[in-house]
Amino acid sequence: MDHYIPLVSIIGLALLFDFLNGMNDAANSVATVVATRVLPPRVAVAWAAFFNFAAVFLFGTAVAKTIGKGVVRPDVVDNAFVASALIGAVTWTWLCTRYGLPISVSHSLIGGMTGVAITKGGLSAVIWWPGIGRIALFIILAPFIGMILGSILMLLCLIAFKKSNPYRVDRIFRGLQLFSAAFYSLGHGANDAQKVAGLITALLIANNLLPKETEIPWWVLILCYGTIALGTLLGGWRVIRTLGIKVTKLQPIGGFCAETAGGLTLVLTATSGIPVSTTHTITGAIMGVGSIKRISAVRWGVAWHIVLAWITTIPACALLAAFAFVIWKHLLTKIF
Repeated sequence: MDHYIPLVSIIGLALLFDFLNGMNDAANSVATVVATRVLPPRVAVAWAAFFNFAAVFLFGTAVAKTIGKGVVRPDVVDNAFVASALIGAVTWTWLCTRYGLPISVSHSLIGGMTGVAITKGGLSAVIWWPGIGRIALFIILAPFIGMILGSILMLLCLIAFKKSNPYRVDRIFRGLQLFSAAFYSLGHGANDAQKVAGLITALLIANNLLPKETEIPWWVLILCYGTIALGTLLGGWRVIRTLGIKVTKLQPIGGFCAETAGGLTLVLTATSGIPVSTTHTITGAIMGVGSIKRISAVRWGVAWHIVLAWITTIPACALLAAFAFVIWKHLLTKIF
């Protein structure tokens, strides 16, 4: 079945997923800086895109290695496996971006890989621990870490500037938000672009184009980081509106705290090889910042719709990818 699916087509599909990742997750990188009107939308996404790409030179490949070898058994990975997993992930990501839902694009890929692995090799084809188990653990932990850090930073800043002139505070944090947005974008690039790089590397190994024990090739990293940066540059504007405006109203001081808290979480997990959701992280941080003012400042109804999208992402993508794999297995082989 594999020879009916050209390798270049699957790499193209992986880059399409990477591009959509950048579009959906553009909101994560720029929602706060747009909401506080520190930068106009087009300038904000260009700023985020630059630092998304710059991350390739600053961080290792720990997350890429986790995706390439730590989620499913390497022996089940072939062209049909990767293509089916990507179809499930791309379909779900496109639908959610279309309707303005900030999902975890990372978990859509993991869901797709899990669905195909179980369909192809049974439950034993999935590396449940530490692979899926650790990822599942951070589905819960990532937003809470972001929320706690965001709350602490916001509280400290409010205490530190309690007696300062509000206009002066606003002006200070407008400048600081440029750095916090850049920092968050570095963390986003380090975490998300590596996931596609790991998948492409696993595909190249499965096609005997790379040795089994190999580092992620530089050309793969540059390609993946460049593609996610391009997706960020074009931006998923509906998702940006959901995160930047609908969840809670932010001032520059809150935007700075949310971005810094999210960036810290992403950098720490990326260097530890834990593929967390950038969406979960920044949403939790925004909620934490908003709740410091008052609990009612967070629009919990909007937050619930976001959480519902998170919960359904992995099973939905697993089903979509499994269906794509079955179609290939039973229909294409008969046709050809």
